[in-house]
Amino acid sequence: MDLTDRKLLNVIQSKFPLVDRPYQHLGEELGIDESEVIDRLADLKRKNVLRQLSAIFDTRRLGYKTTLVAMAFEPDKLHKGALRINKHPGVSHNYAREGSYFNLWFTLAVPGDHDLETTVEVMGRDTKALSYRMMPTIRFFKIGVNFDMVKEKGSSVDYSPDGYAKDAAKGWNEAVPLTEDDKDAIRELQEDLPLVSRPFDDMAQRLGKTTEALFATAQDFQDRRFMRRFSAVLHHRRSGFKANAMIVWKVPGERSEEVGMTMAANKAVTHCYERPTFPDWPYTHFTMVHATSTDGCEEIEREISEATGITERMLLYSSREYKKTRVRYFVPEYDQYQYSGVSNPTPTAQRS
Repeated sequence: MDLTDRKLLNVIQSKFPLVDRPYQHLGEELGIDESEVIDRLADLKRKNVLRQLSAIFDTRRLGYKTTLVAMAFEPDKLHKGALRINKHPGVSHNYAREGSYFNLWFTLAVPGDHDLETTVEVMGRDTKALSYRMMPTIRFFKIGVNFDMVKEKGSSVDYSPDGYAKDAAKGWNEAVPLTEDDKDAIRELQEDLPLVSRPFDDMAQRLGKTTEALFATAQDFQDRRFMRRFSAVLHHRRSGFKANAMIVWKVPGERSEEVGMTMAANKAVTHCYERPTFPDWPYTHFTMVHATSTDGCEEIEREISEATGITERMLLYSSREYKKTRVRYFVPEYDQYQYSGVSNPTPTAQRS
């Protein structure tokens, strides 16, 4: 990647232009022509640096239920189990991680009329997991993945659905009413944008709208606060951020909000959550960090510890990425998975 590639990636991570000819718009900003922008993005996709260009939606505001799941596998069953878990359409992130008994960590979302706990139980049975824990979010301090490709540092967006950011509003935990037209537009906006001169034309045509009306719909979704933005997702390892650590912290209950906000203020932290504890799992706060090396992750860990005074923590490094994508909403794959022959769970996998 040259400097122009890096500048282009910086721009499309923050806010992709919703206009008829977005690649021309990007080219004007960078001093190159439209065809060069398209060629560069195509090359970055071929190299698997750029994963996707699409809308980002808030899972809970769309009425979906979601949780982080930690599973433990025998080492020789981990790979096969992870591939099986990938088949669920609501699994967006799935990583093997080192540093704790639980060696597979994934996020799962299901529609409001599906049972989240039963889905996880079935997954545990089917994959022959030893045990698992469901760790839904208690408080959501930050989500804002962004990599400064020029400076090669994390530069996350200050965004918190639960009301800890400057643009907070009430009701981030509540599902909003959606019409069938809303759902149709969500289905279109969540798909990867084609690399052609007028990429929104076909999308608008399928919806029976003009592109101007489509862009107005996207703005309405943002105003109603269930669409965060339209932007790029990068492959962090291919982008140069080769180290990825989930740092878990034991935070006293009376300091939960204060510490969470301090952690979220660190630009290298892309995600910051409070999650439930268990008798043998005392860690309440989860921070995700990315760096160009493990030394970089450990430097961020020290910064957070010094800023908060929290010393009891553990780093869980990802050893393999099995899946990372954006959740697709209102698609038939959820029902197809649910009724594909999986039934009542057996005691093979025990909930911890």
